Amino acid sequence: MMAYSVSIYLEVDKYSVYLELAMSQLSVPQPSSPQPEPITLIGAPPSPYTRKMVALLRYRHIAYRIIWGSPDAVLTQMGIAKPKVALLPTFILPDESGEMQAVCDSTPIIRRLESEHQGRSVIPDDPAMAFIDYLLEDFADEWCTKYMFHYRWHHEADADNAGTLLPLVHQVNLPAEQFNQFKPHITQRQIGRLHVVGSNDETAPLIDTSYERLLGALESHLALQPYLMGNRPGASDFALFGQLTQLIGFDPTPRAISHRLSPRAVAYTTVMEDQTGINPCANDWNTTETAPDSLKAILKEVGHVYAPALLANARALQAGESSWQIEIDGSVWAQQTFNYQGKCLQWINAEYQALTGAERARVDAVLEGTGCEQVIL
Repeated sequence: MMAYSVSIYLEVDKYSVYLELAMSQLSVPQPSSPQPEPITLIGAPPSPYTRKMVALLRYRHIAYRIIWGSPDAVLTQMGIAKPKVALLPTFILPDESGEMQAVCDSTPIIRRLESEHQGRSVIPDDPAMAFIDYLLEDFADEWCTKYMFHYRWHHEADADNAGTLLPLVHQVNLPAEQFNQFKPHITQRQIGRLHVVGSNDETAPLIDTSYERLLGALESHLALQPYLMGNRPGASDFALFGQLTQLIGFDPTPRAISHRLSPRAVAYTTVMEDQTGINPCANDWNTTETAPDSLKAILKEVGHVYAPALLANARALQAGESSWQIEIDGSVWAQQTFNYQGKCLQWINAEYQALTGAERARVDAVLEGTGCEQVIL
């Protein structure tokens, strides 16, 4: 207040100037805007989709709180109806009437967050590149997770590692007696489900080769730019990161392979965990014209393995068959038919059809020769 008391003794014609200056030096409390309630989600660290979404929330500066645990148990305790299939992570979000409900499936949740929270988008501005980002996100979510499940339970050392850690991640202080019951139960159940994703002794070399090709493509791509989509992360980056947190950070066999073949992918996985500090700009995105050829090499792996699997699954659904098989890399790939992957193919085509003719032409130019063209029906 000293500046104010001195200024009043000055001549009248200068009084108002000094008073204005003095008052500007005072600290006047400003009304604070209400902070939004943090989004609640239920997940687990060994879940690649949980890691995908937590990292995305961090990057987008969206307040959240995560409950580590089983969605069934937590939702029951909260008095919220369970979804038809409780997946990790499960988000607690308001419905149209404002009632809180359990919501799963990371891809549509990402799009919902885009509409409800402004800034730091993970969807490229260029619709053609947004389609490429969508396709790569789907590949990471639906095919790269086959790497993860295969490596976690196919090899004895990996299965022992997972069987040991999964019960303890659920409850660190789990009593020894319960741990000794849970470990063999979880291990045997998951090993028994390997066939569901197509993992067996015959397909193991195919999975190894595909994973190694992807790591080689990532090593080349990340030598040129820090993210799949340019100099800022897209939704596909978070999807790939989620799978790599397990392949590189949890399971011993794929970790050793990744360290041998792609130290850049290892570093990428480390830094993608928390991207709160970067300041993205609109021109940080690749365009179809500026994307490096290394992106096309990644898309070639999508076209080589995931595209034919999507089409075989769609044919099986149309024929009403409960399983299907095709030949990839000289090996017979066989697995059960999934309705969800049939929807994935439909959604990919819906994204493509939503583009203008000019945008489709630019997408076609990027996909040409990659094998991904075949999923455009």
